[in-house]
Amino acid sequence: MALKVSVIIPCRNESRYIEAMLRCVLRQDYGRENLEILVADGMSDDGTAKIVERIAADHPQVKLIENSERVVPYALNRALNAASGDIIVRMDAHCEYPIHYVSRLVEVLIAEGADNTGGVWDTRPGSDTPMAAAIALATTSPFGVGGSRFRTGADAIMEVDTVPFGCYRREVFDRIGSFDPDLIRNQDDEFNARLVRAGGKILLVPDVVITYFARPTLFKLTSMFYQYGLFKPLAVKKAGGAVTFRQFAPPIFVLANISGLALGFVNPLSWWILLGANGLHLCVGLWLGLQEAIQRRSAILPWLLPIVFYAIHWAYGWGYLVGVFRFILMDRRANPASIELSR
Repeated sequence: MALKVSVIIPCRNESRYIEAMLRCVLRQDYGRENLEILVADGMSDDGTAKIVERIAADHPQVKLIENSERVVPYALNRALNAASGDIIVRMDAHCEYPIHYVSRLVEVLIAEGADNTGGVWDTRPGSDTPMAAAIALATTSPFGVGGSRFRTGADAIMEVDTVPFGCYRREVFDRIGSFDPDLIRNQDDEFNARLVRAGGKILLVPDVVITYFARPTLFKLTSMFYQYGLFKPLAVKKAGGAVTFRQFAPPIFVLANISGLALGFVNPLSWWILLGANGLHLCVGLWLGLQEAIQRRSAILPWLLPIVFYAIHWAYGWGYLVGVFRFILMDRRANPASIELSR
């Protein structure tokens, strides 16, 4: 007998994606009789909730949950409280999923004795513009986002420190708790770090490919990465230490730029060192852009990719430094009402 699966979906203002995403979940080959779909909507003002209600009227396994706090960890925890499944699968409205998504992740979860399984991202442009194409490429490049295997890919099932979204045994939440409501961003990272610290096993399943739509504009991208950086120190603090060291490269880069600029007034040599470091960053971006341009026959990518790389590293790095000041040095708590989340 198949285990019951609860799919939990946090969302806010996702009218562009939510219907296609729910249709995708309803087409899963796991079997509708063993599936419940819980959509926690964060007070959307673009008609998202009405779309969910319309689909739920025809499909009783779809249920709408109100998330008055508007942010993801509250949505996840409200959906968890309402879930009745033996397995919890988190899914995001901003993605498309293969028909075997649930069944394959559950299969590996049980067969390998894992606590959490997840797939890899196939990142697609969020719109039909050269900048959107450059953003999609930059967010799959190790130079842009580090060595996250779910972003850059893998050849076989492997143990990792985190996966996107996740397919969990329900008992995991009974054992280590739910998602931390202070973490408006990075709640998955902190939860998975807590899981690993408790002896849990997280597996990346590369034959499960999630189509993820990247942010379409540079403004939305930098806003999102600033928020990722902002909440990362708080996630590290709560997790009891960094799981990986790739997160430190952007804040070190930003700090080096700020300190180098200031020291240059004392010793102008610092400005030349700073110029050289930024020149190297630019050259790497241009080289990677040229490689992509040759492969994709696009003359504009070599000029756009360095801009996107620079924006990602500065946004994440500056957010990280602000997060260290706000959450570590000043010991403040996150205030969801004061932060406009990027979608």
